[in-house]
Amino acid sequence: MDFARLSADRKDLERRNRALGLAVGTLAFGQILALIALLNILGSERTVVVPPAIDKSFWVRSGQASSAYLEQMGSFVAWLILDVSPGTIDWKKDILLTYAEPAQHGALKARQEVEAERLKRINAATTFSPEQLVPSEDGQSIVVRGRLRTLVNGFETANDLKAYLVEFGFGGTRMHVKTFKEISSASPKP
Repeated sequence: MDFARLSADRKDLERRNRALGLAVGTLAFGQILALIALLNILGSERTVVVPPAIDKSFWVRSGQASSAYLEQMGSFVAWLILDVSPGTIDWKKDILLTYAEPAQHGALKARQEVEAERLKRINAATTFSPEQLVPSEDGQSIVVRGRLRTLVNGFETANDLKAYLVEFGFGGTRMHVKTFKEISSASPKP
């Protein structure tokens, strides 16, 4: 037996085992770090729900949306409901109903159908110009203030400062319109 060669081979195997042990230790440490990172983000994921037009970045998380999302969706819903004419109210109603909360779908549909009949009967149109958006992340609502201009047969019959409350609810993976109602324009908060 060649003890020098055997000793050299044994030292080489020990060196390789140390290198492999270090590699396994590094991989195990990486797995532990990945597990810790995964556990930290497990309850705080954000679902990106895109409104019809994107003006600002926003987030939606655990049934709650950011102020920027509420502003964009609130002004969009106000446009669908308040900026209408006999020729546009039917297709805007159909779009609005895709955003309606299931429990409110029937009431909102009936309201818009009555309004469509009224507008067509008197040949009226309304235009809404938002002037102020006051979102509430806690209440998932927004107050939209602005000018509502009403035209009947092409003649302006009203031009009033109005305020509307739009409340949203989280259903499944998207935000739905729960409430749309006129409020006193003096109300400071949603």
